[in-house]
Amino acid sequence: MRLDSLAPLLDRSGPWATVYASTAQATESAGDERRLAARAAGDELARQGADPATVDAVTEHLAALSPRTKPQGSAVFAADGGIVLDLPLNAAPGRHHVSWSALPHLGPLPELLGENPRCLTARIDRTGADFELVDAQGTHSAGQASGEEWPVHRTATGELSEKHFQLRVENTWESNAGLVAEAVARRFRETGADVLVLSGDPRERRAVHERLPEQLRAIAVETSHGGRAAGSSSELLDRETARAREEFVTRHTARALAAMRAAHTPGPAPAGPATAETVPSLVEAAREHRVDTLLVRPGGPDRDREVWVGDGHDQVAVRRSELQYLGAVDPAPARADDALLRAALATDAEVLVAAPEEELPVGGLGALLRWTHADERAAAVR
Repeated sequence: MRLDSLAPLLDRSGPWATVYASTAQATESAGDERRLAARAAGDELARQGADPATVDAVTEHLAALSPRTKPQGSAVFAADGGIVLDLPLNAAPGRHHVSWSALPHLGPLPELLGENPRCLTARIDRTGADFELVDAQGTHSAGQASGEEWPVHRTATGELSEKHFQLRVENTWESNAGLVAEAVARRFRETGADVLVLSGDPRERRAVHERLPEQLRAIAVETSHGGRAAGSSSELLDRETARAREEFVTRHTARALAAMRAAHTPGPAPAGPATAETVPSLVEAAREHRVDTLLVRPGGPDRDREVWVGDGHDQVAVRRSELQYLGAVDPAPARADDALLRAALATDAEVLVAAPEEELPVGGLGALLRWTHADERAAAVR
């Protein structure tokens, strides 16, 4: 799960109003139902202590939500009398979550947003490629790569001059494939994509694939659907892209869980990344910006465990008294998953969701770490 869409939540302090609202049950009386639900959410925020201006802003905003623009629902975050972020959800919340708390209530997001890896698609032909980026916000144009446009077609005769012309065609194809491969690698890096799909006729896309850097060759998915030519099927390409993104999520989550299982295996420490699973160890790692991947499991008992936070994303502790050493002026209680997700957002950590039936992470929260104190000591000795 990418958290960059949540960046506005780092720009101000709380307290925060958070509402997860469903718009999935559209009926003839949906407008009246939304207004009643909006009023009920506002009343609940007021009961929890929210200020009138924030209550009014949230109530008005919720009443105006439309299933046409947000077919599943929204996560609405507000503070200081204004809406800070309205995030469309990819799954409908089972119920309205209404919260007035020191931090934005981020805990439900991993399950309701999904991981949504970013996919770069290259529609390739002999003269270049069109790029598209598929992410949580949909599909967007991501530019083009253009090579030489002539000569790119062979002739049918066998005369010497024609053979020379055909050699020029082959050279043009080779040159264009190299240019497109360079552009693919550059756009993949610039967009921060996770998945790469190459579409087009087998010869052109294979020529590009062979010229990609080794790391991209290993992950690139090729398909004949949805090339650059007019009339190419976007629907079939969309299916291939969706499948590639799903497979990426499955592999990625499986690797994280495998690393966590290895940490539970008796014997010498595994060669993979270090892990943390208890709330104290996770809080310490978040405070020190050591969390590389945060893994959450639905229903885990540690997710709503109380921790203490300050305004800074790294001002988080298990006990209130610890925060005075971190410069927190007015510590407040918060849910562990909210605090760890805020820290993950601020430090560009990744978030993965384990299936509910998984045994790990045991308490519902775990992490793969960027480094450990043991790594630091070993580096000092060297």
